[in-house]
Order: sequence, then C-alpha cells, then structure tokens
Amino acid sequence: MSQGAASKVSDASDDDVEAITRPKAAIDRARDRYFPHADYHLARFAMLRLLGVVYLAAFVALLRQGPALFGARGLTPASSFLERLASHGEGFRQLPTIFWWDVSDGAIQLAASLGIALSLLVVAGFANAPILTVLFVLYGSFVRIGQVWYGYGWELQLIETGFLAIFLAQPLDPRPLPPRPVPFVVVVLFRWLVFRVFLGAGLIKLRGDPCWIDATCLDAHFETQPVPNPLSPFFHAAPHAMHALGVVVNHAVELVLPFFVFGPVRARRIAGVAMIGFQVALILSGNLAFLNWLTIVPVFACLDDAFLERWLPTRLRAAWSRRAFEPLASGPRRALCAALAALVAVLSIDPALNLLSDRQAMNRAYTTLELVNSYGAFGVVGSARRELVFEGTRGDPSSPDARWVAYEFPCKPGDPRRRLCVLGPYHHRLDWQVWFAAMGPPGEAPWALHLVAKLLRGERVTRSLFANDPFPDAPPRAVRVRRYVYRFAPIGSDATWLREPDGLWLPPLDRHDPRLLDYLRTQGFDRDP
Repeated sequence: MSQGAASKVSDASDDDVEAITRPKAAIDRARDRYFPHADYHLARFAMLRLLGVVYLAAFVALLRQGPALFGARGLTPASSFLERLASHGEGFRQLPTIFWWDVSDGAIQLAASLGIALSLLVVAGFANAPILTVLFVLYGSFVRIGQVWYGYGWELQLIETGFLAIFLAQPLDPRPLPPRPVPFVVVVLFRWLVFRVFLGAGLIKLRGDPCWIDATCLDAHFETQPVPNPLSPFFHAAPHAMHALGVVVNHAVELVLPFFVFGPVRARRIAGVAMIGFQVALILSGNLAFLNWLTIVPVFACLDDAFLERWLPTRLRAAWSRRAFEPLASGPRRALCAALAALVAVLSIDPALNLLSDRQAMNRAYTTLELVNSYGAFGVVGSARRELVFEGTRGDPSSPDARWVAYEFPCKPGDPRRRLCVLGPYHHRLDWQVWFAAMGPPGEAPWALHLVAKLLRGERVTRSLFANDPFPDAPPRAVRVRRYVYRFAPIGSDATWLREPDGLWLPPLDRHDPRLLDYLRTQGFDRDP
C-alpha cells in the first residue's frame, strides 16, 4: 500500500473514532451534570434514626394499649381471632405471626418490650440487618393480629419501610456511620416507595371527593380530622384563600413532585425538601399518629451527602470531610440487592395497576407479608365533626334526675373546655376508632358494645384506655353513648369546642340488659374470662 493510501486510511480511522467517541463523551458529560455519582451515608443515618423513632412510638403504644385492645381481656381478643382462623383451616402460612405459638398478655408485653429495646438501639445509632429484621418480624406479627385497631394504611407503610431498611443497613456492622457504601439499588427502591405513597395519596383525593377539585377540603379538614392538636384551630381559622392555596400546594406535592424523585439531582433535591416540608406542615396541623413521621423516612433517599452535609454544623462538617468510605459494595451484597430489586419489581405490578385504575384502592396489601402495597389518605373529608361521648350513672337510668358522668378519652374531643393535646408519633388507637364509629350506627362497631359491657363490669384493663375513671370505686349502674356535633370555638375563647346534641347513639344499658347480652353472644364476645 502506498504511503498516501495509508495516510487516508489512518485519517479515516481517526475520523471514525472521533465520530464514535463524540456522542459518548456528550452523554457522559450530561450524565455527570444531571445524574452525578452521589453517596447517601448521611441520608442512611437520618433514615434509620427516624425509623427507630417511629418503631419506638409504635411499640410503646403496643405495650401500653395492646392488652386492653386485643389481649385476653381486650375489646377484640386476638386469641379468639386466631381460633376463628384455625377453625377455617388457616394458619401461619395465611397469617404469618409469631403469636400463633403464644398470644397471652405476657407474650404481647414481652414482644412489645423487645421491640422497644431494639428501637432504642436504632435511635441511638446502632442498627444492622439482624436488628431491623427482628423489628420487621415483631411489628408485622402485631399488625396481623391487631384487627380493626391496626387497619390503618401506615401500618402497611411501616412494614414495607422496615423491610427495605433491612437492606439499607449493613449486614452486621451496627455503627452509626459504617464505612461501607450505601447500596444505590436500595436508594432507588425507597424512591419508588416515595412515588407510590405520594402519588397514591394525590390520585385518591382527585377520585374520592369533589372538594379536592373545587379547593374547599381544607375549609373543614383541620376541624374534622381524627385528633386535632393545639395549632389546628389556627389552621382552621385561616381565610378560604389560604385553604384553597393549601389544596393547590397539596396537589403539587402529591401529583407533580413524585415524578421528580427519579429526575436529575436538582429535581430530586427540590422534591425531597418540598416533601419533607409538606409532612412537617401536616405534623404541625394535627395528630396523625406516626404517618407523617414515617413518610419522611424514605424521602431522605432523594437527598445525597453533598446536599445534606451543607446543613451540618461547621465542626461536624470538618469531621465529616475527613471520613473515608469504601467505594464499592461486596459482590454478594450486590447480588442480594439485585434479587431484592427483582422481587420488588414483580410485586409492584398490582400496586402500579391500582394507581392507574379508576377504582383505586386507598390502602391495600397484595401479599401476606405486605412487602409492596398501595397507599392513600383523606380521599374523603367530612364536612362536620361528630363525636361519641360515653357516659355512666349510678342512679336509675330511666329517671330524668339521674346524674350522668362522661368518660374522657386521652386525646379525642369530649369536654368542650378541655385543651387539645400534642401526641407526636404516638397513637391512641381507641380514640381514632371512636372517631370512625361516630360516622355510622352501633352495629358497624361491635367492639363499642363490648366496650360498654366492660365499663359496666368495671374492668381495670379497659379503664386504662381512658384519661379518667369517673367510677373508680364501683362500676356504673348503666352506660349510654350520646353523639354531638363539634366545631371549634372562636380563637381566644375559654372553651376549645362548641357542641350541639345529635341524638342518642346508644340507649342506656345495664350489665344484665338482654339486648346487650344477646348482641355480645352473636358477636362471639360471650367468652370473656
């Protein structure tokens, strides 16, 4: 080949190489700009600590309320629940819970105490896969025997979040900031959880109540939500324009920002900060148990170390900059995370289809372990607040002169002069169920009739669910339940609420009333120990 021909071939080769590498270089530059490599050590630290706080609140509530709600003398005993399942041929496979082996009050309290101890370790900064696995198993076991008391969407959300957290933490190293890298696959799975939680909540509102379309839902929400807090009246007193703006912000956060969590770094950060701010606003405006606290946990997966370290104090930032982290996860751990991603992908088919359905379910599990679920909240907002007030008397219940005294719940509105409470992530479960019961007739809340029977017997474990015991020495002769319509009193009033009678929800019943005894028998409550 002549020298000129060789030169042409060389020039052609150089041109071909440049033609091939130029697009690749452009793609690499775009990737580095919009999707740069990021570490998530600080995000993992925050996620696990906050998850520990949620677990702690949940297990403390179980220790304090579990025996009274579903213990041996509870309102819906778990032992009877499991017996009914067993009589239909169901067992551990259909309902995975450790309480198939022992569901005594002692076992309930022991499991809750273990959950508290492990949660405190996580809060203190010590978390690894075995600790989080035990917490996942314990809490799931409680949820599956909790019946009506554990039928809320955030129970499913805690189970799913706790499951993913097992893979977020180090397999064995429990230190707060272990040197090994955070698996990026798990970070993406947490973002997928964020996407479903927020978009599910937004879509269920659009499909559930016209007030979310005409921007009037917040005119009533702060007053009618299950358990308002001391700031709720101020939120309620804001003008309609502010409430309408709040609805617009709600739609932006729940319907638009979920798509940002898979976007470029700046979009993810905007979404993460806005979503956390939105949840903080909800925490300030009401007592929604640990729902909002828990929702913040996966949102931290949108915030990388380069962003979060800016918010560290100067001294901590300097110490942080000196830390060294390993760049790559081990081969077995990468394989495990890949298998996790494949499992979540398969289990996500039904939840994804649910988001697209015009019959969208608000909170639903699709597997016995509740690993990937559908979520939503406040698809319908009530326009008026109705509350049940349980009252007892030692006098003749048929006499107009009988003196009726009310039982006060820990946080639910009762006495109009009583101040509103602050709960944080703690959850008074009976208070919430009474709020739901007020929306329908007594027949839709069999546990409420059982509650009346236990008050008539003066059972100590049941009385522990109340803020006061108006009959400490001997039980009342009769109990009745009245319903009222509550609305906030004007800001600055001596009272918190104004209320108007809305009829008798349950007539006066005594311990030997045949109507009460027959009803309890038909509901399977005739075997109280």
